[in-house]
Amino acid sequence: MISYQTATPGADLVRVETETPTPSGSEVLVRTVACGVCHSDIHLHDGVFELGGGKQLEVGQPGMVLGHEIFGEVVAVGPDATGVQPGDRRVVYPWIGCGECATCARGDEQLCTPGRALGIVKAGGFADHVLVPHSRYLFDAGSVAETLAATYACSGLTAYGALKKLGSLHEGDEVVIIGAGGVGMMAIQIARTLGIDPIVVDIDDGKLAAAAELGVSRTFSAAEPRSARDIRKATGGAYAALDFVGSENSVNYGLGCLRKGGMLVVIGLYGGALSMPIPFLPMNARVIQGSYVGSLADMGELMSMVRDGKIAPIDINERPLTEASQALSDLKAGKVRGRQVLVSA
Repeated sequence: MISYQTATPGADLVRVETETPTPSGSEVLVRTVACGVCHSDIHLHDGVFELGGGKQLEVGQPGMVLGHEIFGEVVAVGPDATGVQPGDRRVVYPWIGCGECATCARGDEQLCTPGRALGIVKAGGFADHVLVPHSRYLFDAGSVAETLAATYACSGLTAYGALKKLGSLHEGDEVVIIGAGGVGMMAIQIARTLGIDPIVVDIDDGKLAAAAELGVSRTFSAAEPRSARDIRKATGGAYAALDFVGSENSVNYGLGCLRKGGMLVVIGLYGGALSMPIPFLPMNARVIQGSYVGSLADMGELMSMVRDGKIAPIDINERPLTEASQALSDLKAGKVRGRQVLVSA
C-alpha cells in the first residue's frame, strides 16, 4: 500500500510503502479511485489554525495520511460486513465518531471528539487504499462521475449541512453566500436546487463571473468597501449569511449584511478573531453559529439528491495522486477554481 504522509509542517508529503491492511469484523477495505483536496488539508499540512492576535492552534502531526473526500472501490470485507461486496464503487462518509458517546447517539458523529474521522484522525485518501470501519459509511453515487462524487463527502456535505441550518425560509428571507471557491460553488448549486436564489460575494471577479454562469443573478465584490451596505440597502437586510471563508474580514462583512434577527453561519476556517460590542448581540438579536460538515443522515439526504440528478456539477480539476503536495500548494496559493481531485493510477 502506498500513502503520502505529512512530515514537518508545510514540507512535501512523503511517499511511504506499508502492508495493505486486511479488514476484520465489520470493516471494509476500499481501493482509492479519487480523493478531493480540501482547505482543511492545508491547515493539517501546515500544522496550525490562525486564531488572530498572534495566536495559533497547533494541529496535525508527522505521519498523517490526509484526504477525506474519498471515492473508491470495495476490494475486501471483514467477516461481519454486510450490504457491500467487492467491486462496489462508493463515496466514503469520513466523519466517523466513536459510536459510543452521547454525541454519536444523537446522530452527530461528525462532532465526536476526537472521533475517528478519515484523513483527520485516521488514515485518509491520500493513499491507494482506505480502511472503513463499517459499510454504513459507504454511499452509492449513481451515475455521477467518480471524481465529482468524491467531493460530496466534504464540499457537498459541508454546503448542505450549512444550508440546512437556515430552516424554513419565508418570502423576503434573502441568503448571502460569502466565498465562491470550491465549497461556496457547491453551496450555490445546492441552494438553487432547494429553491434559494442566493446573493453571492467574493473578492475575485473571476469567481463572481463563474457564479453568474451558474445562474446567480446578484453578485457583489467584497473588494468594494460599501458593498455590504449596498446588500443591506437592497434587501432591507439579509436573513442569513453563509461565510465559506471564515476570516475576520468575511465574518464582519457577513454581519454587515444582516437585518435584525439575522443569522451568520460560519463555515470557513481561514482564521482570525471576532471582536464586537456585547450590547450589539441582544440589540440586534442576531445568531452567530458555526457549522461543521454534516451528519450521516445529512449525507444520506444529499446523496439521494445527487443520484436523482438534482445537483448540477462543479468544475473538477483532476491530477494524479503523486502530485498531492503540489495540489496542496496550489490550493493554498489560491490558484484553483472549482475542486482539485487526486486520481489513483
